[in-house]
Amino acid sequence: MSQQQDLLRDAMRRLNLTRDAFSERLGVRRRALDTWLLPSESSESRAMPEMVGKFVAEILQREALDAGSASGGTEHRPLVQRIAAEGKPQLLSVAQFDRGSLEDLFQVADVMQPIARRQKVTRILEGAVLGSLFFEASTRTRVSFGAAFCRLGGTVCDTTGFTFSSMAKGESIYDTSRVMSGYVDALVVRHPEQGSVAEFARATNIPVINAGDGPGEHPSQAILDLYTIQREFSRTGKLVDGTHVAMVGDLKYGRTVHSLIRLLSLYRGLKFTLIAPPSLEMPAYLVELVARNGHVIEQTSSLKQGLRGADVVYATRVQKERFAAGETMEGYTPEFQVCKALVDSVCKPDTILMHPLPRDGRPGANDLSVDLNHDPRLAIFRQTDNGIPVRMALFAVLMGVDKQVARSMRDAGWRSPAHIGPDDADFDGLD
Repeated sequence: MSQQQDLLRDAMRRLNLTRDAFSERLGVRRRALDTWLLPSESSESRAMPEMVGKFVAEILQREALDAGSASGGTEHRPLVQRIAAEGKPQLLSVAQFDRGSLEDLFQVADVMQPIARRQKVTRILEGAVLGSLFFEASTRTRVSFGAAFCRLGGTVCDTTGFTFSSMAKGESIYDTSRVMSGYVDALVVRHPEQGSVAEFARATNIPVINAGDGPGEHPSQAILDLYTIQREFSRTGKLVDGTHVAMVGDLKYGRTVHSLIRLLSLYRGLKFTLIAPPSLEMPAYLVELVARNGHVIEQTSSLKQGLRGADVVYATRVQKERFAAGETMEGYTPEFQVCKALVDSVCKPDTILMHPLPRDGRPGANDLSVDLNHDPRLAIFRQTDNGIPVRMALFAVLMGVDKQVARSMRDAGWRSPAHIGPDDADFDGLD
């Protein structure tokens, strides 16, 4: 049943249609489409007729042919070539993507969903070794990349922190990268200095993924964030085009918002509300880039005013570790906390609340409040779960095995819990 849901979601995404418009295109009632999109565990879930599935596949095939003709055939090139960094299978920046290549990557991520959900297994990367080089503290990103690689059948070698690295002895980035490339088949690198991961990439021809370079970029996080927005919108009938996105918090040093706003600018007619004190505003070059793409941008230091009418609220933690000497959080007061009372008073019932995590739950942190944990609008755990299929898709594409995934899958030999978290059952109807 999950394959049915993934097919329908991918079709709506590729055709850029709401549920109402898609059901009309298929010639079926909206209610029927809704039942086909429900999780298989739902008592109201229904299997899609085989004829409808064939019709959807034909529509997508025609669209792909039309897109290929319009682009002079470039869409038929393998995805790894279309997103390459200077001709190499490496992910350093979201600037490597256009809207078409993003949609193609999301289709691969949809194929990965049964594996990410522990329903299927694959060994397409059996024998491959990932070098995980994290010169900054990380839990989610490091484990997520490692789990994604392992779920494709590979193994992981971890290094965390400068203290345990030869770079503490003065070794150059070039030497470290070249040596590690002789040991492993792919590298995931996080480093505190902007541009440093690109240095790692220049020293090798193996796949390199930027897992965060200081205040620079965090491309895989932005990709999974956009994937999450699309999946959340698929249940409410919204499109990314024309949506209103509010970004809150440390917009100066928050590399996740730097990458996400660039990806979102590939869509049409968005409104961005950037909410931060003057000391933590979004860098001017990003504001200018988004404005050049024809989007509306508002900047404010009023959280209550900025959240009003937003379809997506993306909150970020203050990156104190990136502050320059003597820099303070001037103006970052308790009014910047996104809490349930505020959300209930100014946000819509279907607003999506997101955060790249970790969020600071300590008193006085002014981050996304824990009192929203049971609010159905809170998507942060669905967001982190989506990191696995998205990062699996990135590995598969960069290592050239994305076309092998579907036929390599077999049933998992163990039984995983129906719901990962104790409260997840409450959100069945949302997925």
